[in-house]
Amino acid sequence: MIRKSVLPNGIRVITEDIPHAYSVSVGIWVANGTRHEPLHLNGIAHFIEHLLFKGTERRSALDIAREIDSVGGVLNAFTSRELVCYYAKVLHNALPKVIDLLSDIFLNSLFDTDEIEKERRVILQEIRRLEDNPDDYIHDLFSRNFWKDHPLGMPILGNEESVSGFSRDGLFGYKNEMYSAGDIIITAAGKVKHKELLDLLNGAFARISSRGAGAESPVPVYKKRLEVIEKDLEQTHICLGTKSLPQNHPDRFAGFILNSILGGSMSSRLFQEIREKKGLVYSVYSYISAHADAGALVVYAGTGHEKFDEVLQIVLRELKNLRNEPVSHLELDSAREQIKGNILLSLESSDNRMSKLAKNEIYFGRDISLEEIMAGFDAVTPEKVLQLAAELLDEECFTLEVMTKPDVVRITPAELTLA
Repeated sequence: MIRKSVLPNGIRVITEDIPHAYSVSVGIWVANGTRHEPLHLNGIAHFIEHLLFKGTERRSALDIAREIDSVGGVLNAFTSRELVCYYAKVLHNALPKVIDLLSDIFLNSLFDTDEIEKERRVILQEIRRLEDNPDDYIHDLFSRNFWKDHPLGMPILGNEESVSGFSRDGLFGYKNEMYSAGDIIITAAGKVKHKELLDLLNGAFARISSRGAGAESPVPVYKKRLEVIEKDLEQTHICLGTKSLPQNHPDRFAGFILNSILGGSMSSRLFQEIREKKGLVYSVYSYISAHADAGALVVYAGTGHEKFDEVLQIVLRELKNLRNEPVSHLELDSAREQIKGNILLSLESSDNRMSKLAKNEIYFGRDISLEEIMAGFDAVTPEKVLQLAAELLDEECFTLEVMTKPDVVRITPAELTLA
């Protein structure tokens, strides 16, 4: 059973009680991420996320780690372009302890200057580590280019200049400004009673300001772009992307099926054509990156330098086929059942159910039932996939990002076409 309450200051609390579960997962979600940062503060949301594990008046960083370990639980956090989440998963009888722990780090972190300097060094190493891993870094570069001159294109980690410039006052002030009640959602799923959670939260979270700080950013504009980053690498890494749908678009079910058919599974067209039939890559796949008001459909492949042109042409050919020819009922049904199966399997985990509660609230403002989701996929037809492909696979919106050694890429933007 799913229940929702709103605290007096506007914090939303949503629970799903699963009586047969042994665990409970709790998340504190802040609907402000990287896209809400000013350019000169790029990376500050991620920096603050790190600092909230570095000690409070009641607990040192070691105390925090020992306390969650003492109940066999998991405590972690992540930052994305549109939100930050602090979460824990424990056995249900440890709920009071974990709420006390989460409340303490969320509300009472010290922002100690020595810890700030240590964490600054850690994050700078994190940035350099990403840049040393081209199969990861290519996606960051793609986002910067695809969302060029838009906040969605800013890297989540920030950059060396911005991270090096954060002061304690700036970090503490930004946290107090952006972590406001109107942008906070607390979700829990597993063996949890709604009233018990409310009683545990009410006192600690009542003092948070009731205002909402969520800043609006403009809807991005899609343009054709080509960028080649030359590095001394053993492989050529490719990201080719185009526009896709926002999180709450009514055609999102057809979008997920289109992605699955293209490159979202081992039976997908790209995997079968490029890896299984021709052996040109080890890794090739597609994915959807969806936000509140925009999205991207992206294809990744890593291949030998001499095979770049062949791989790219196969990708373009498969995109053209999707745009011009209806998918078969067999292919559609296979993709549909694969996605539905993945969703059902994921919901066996309390942490996935907890995340579903939060994302439904953030992007839809209501619970989206499993029955509604399944019906959405069941309603997709070959004609709907073809119609959506014609809309999304617009070559004037293509961005090609390539990381490779010099003199590999000779294609021009004009040649990036499905003609």
